[in-house]
This record gives sequence, structure tokens and C-alpha cells, in this order.
Amino acid sequence: MFTSYRRILAHPGALRFSLTGLVARLPISMVGLGIVLLVAAATGSYGVAGAVSAAYMLSNALFAILQGRLVDTLGQARVLTVASLVFGLSIALVVWSVQGDWPILTTYVFAALGGGTLPQVGSCVRARWSYVLDQPAEVQTAYALEAVADEAVFILGPIAVTVLATAWHPVAGLTVAIVACLGGTWAFCAQRSTEPPARPHSRSEGARPPMPWPTVIALAVVCAALGVLFGAAEVTTVAFADEQGHRAWAGGLLALWALGSLSAGLITGAVHWRRGPSVRVRWGAVAMAGAMTPLYFVDSLALMAATLFVAGFAIAPTMIAAMSLTEAIVPPGRLTEGMAIMQTGLVAGVAPGATLSGLVIDHQGASAAYLVSVGAGVVAVLAAQLLRPAHAAPPVATIAP
Repeated sequence: MFTSYRRILAHPGALRFSLTGLVARLPISMVGLGIVLLVAAATGSYGVAGAVSAAYMLSNALFAILQGRLVDTLGQARVLTVASLVFGLSIALVVWSVQGDWPILTTYVFAALGGGTLPQVGSCVRARWSYVLDQPAEVQTAYALEAVADEAVFILGPIAVTVLATAWHPVAGLTVAIVACLGGTWAFCAQRSTEPPARPHSRSEGARPPMPWPTVIALAVVCAALGVLFGAAEVTTVAFADEQGHRAWAGGLLALWALGSLSAGLITGAVHWRRGPSVRVRWGAVAMAGAMTPLYFVDSLALMAATLFVAGFAIAPTMIAAMSLTEAIVPPGRLTEGMAIMQTGLVAGVAPGATLSGLVIDHQGASAAYLVSVGAGVVAVLAAQLLRPAHAAPPVATIAP
């Protein structure tokens, strides 16, 4: 089944930009948690720590699309290099402001600046794959590979930043995140042969290539609903483990959920789908909603572990289909922007999902809070019905030779 992956990685430069892109993405799952650990250790307040982290995340969601548009217009190397420098300096200033007991407002400002300039490497890696490969089946395999990389980032990043911050020093986790961002991003940008050409737009050329907004908006709503589902499920799982008297196992439960998604992503990349991505997004949304429903009825830690692992199998195929649909419908000159819209939808949904599930946990307990994820899945199912097919294809799937 790995023949498909060997084939795409055999393209000149592909393995290098995929690996450096993986390193550059580590801050995505490290910085938010690292800020919480740093600020909480210095102030003793998780409320303040969560608020500073929220400023970082909100700014990231607001400015990711603008950065994607700049990348399409000016090129990946120019934008990502500058963004990484500003990001690294901003997070360093967050550390200094907390350690130096500066006014808390400065910490909020630096955190927001860091979130707004976090390099959108994930979108850029996928844009490179779209540029390097010309076969739709190979592009899907590449997107599956990047979905697996995303899951690896979200498994390894939180573990690394927590161990570094608690076993060594609260500053250590954020320091490693800065180094990963700068080193990974610069190594990624140095690979100019695989970089898609910049597509600057002049007013004399008329309007920019139109974005298919009906499909893009519907797909962004699907991604936002899935973000709510993820945010709610993460907080609820921590609360469930706590209710069971095994709070320390919360990370293991979430890791199993991510492992299920990673496994499904590997399988998805080896399948040559003949159903269009819009169909797969619709079925994926149904699978996501359905996979979360049994969690409401689970009352043991072992059964929850097994159920979450199985539920994880719905994640990666759905996200791969969403990115494949984006690649199929968005004009090449606005591809990074389109990818950033979907990533922003996911990020923007996490905080409301976590907040809403927290309210339910406080009043009804952890099991009831899983219904927040179910409800978000239903919203994703409804929004997915509005998607238009990118292309027609026979309804068969085969394993790649």
C-alpha cells in the first residue's frame, strides 16, 4: 500500500520540502499550550494564561487568510521568511514580558502579534504538492501524507512542550518552538525549485481570478463545525478522564484518537478514489457525527480508549477530502489563500467548541458534553449538502498497485 507514497516522494525535492514543512509546523501544536504553561507558572492564574493563549489563537485565525493571499501574490519564500522572523521575535518577547513581569497588556500584544505572523507552512506545503504533481490521484496521496504529518504534529507537539516546560523550565517549550519555526521555515523556503511561482496581480489585468464562494463558504462552514467538534471533544475527554479518577490518562486517550486518524490517513492515501471529493466530504461529515455519538454512552476508561481510536478513523479522510476539494475548485493563483480559509475555519471553531463543552461539563458532566461534538458534526453534515461536485467520476475505489 506504500507504493503510492514512494511514487510521490520520488519527485525531485518532494521528500525535503515535506520533511522541513513538518518541522516548521511543530509550533502549531506547541505555542498555545506553551503560553498557558509559561503564564500559569509565572502568575499562578490559569485564567490569565488561557486569555493570553486565546489572544494568540484568535489573531492567528484572523490573519491566516491575509498571509495566504500574500503568499500567492509575492511568493512563499519572501512571505514566510519575514513572517517567521516576526513570529520568533514576538514569542521571545512574550517570554521576556512574562519573565520580566512587564505589564500584562504587553504580553497580550506580543502574543497576538505572534499568532498573526505564525507561518502558514501547512497551506504552503500543500500548494507545493499541487505544483509538483500533475495527477489528481497523486495529489490526493500527497494530501493524505500531509494529513498524517498534521496528526504527528498534534501528537508530538503537546507532549514535547509539556515535558520541556514541566521537567526542565517553563521557557524551554516555547524556545524549542521558536527554533523549530525558524529552522524548519528557512530550510523549507531555501528549496526554490519546488516553490510555486508568485502570481502578482495588476489592476491593468482586470479582476483577480474569481473565488467560487458558494462552495468555499460551505466548505469553510464544514471545517469550522469540525473545529468545534475537535475543541469540544478534547476538553470533554480531559473531563471524562478526571471523572474516572485518571486525569493523567487524558493525553493517552487523545493520542489514541489522533492515532486512529493517522492510520486512516495512511490508508486513504493508498486508495485511488473514483468518487469526487465533494461526495467524500459529505460522507466524511456523516461519519464524524456518527463516530462521536457512542461516546455519550461510554462509562469506562478502557471502552472510551477503544471508542476514541475507532472514532479517529473518520477524521483524516474527511480533512483530506476537504483539502482535495479546495485544490480542485480554487484558482491556482489563489490556492494558498483557499487553503488558509479552511485552516482558519478549523482554528476558529476550536475555542467556541471548548467553551461550550466546558459549560455543559460544569452543569451536566463530561458524558453529556460529548453531545456538543455530535451537534457540531450534524452542522457539518448539513453544510456539506451544499457542496458542489468538483468533477464527476464513477463510484468505485481501488487500492493503488
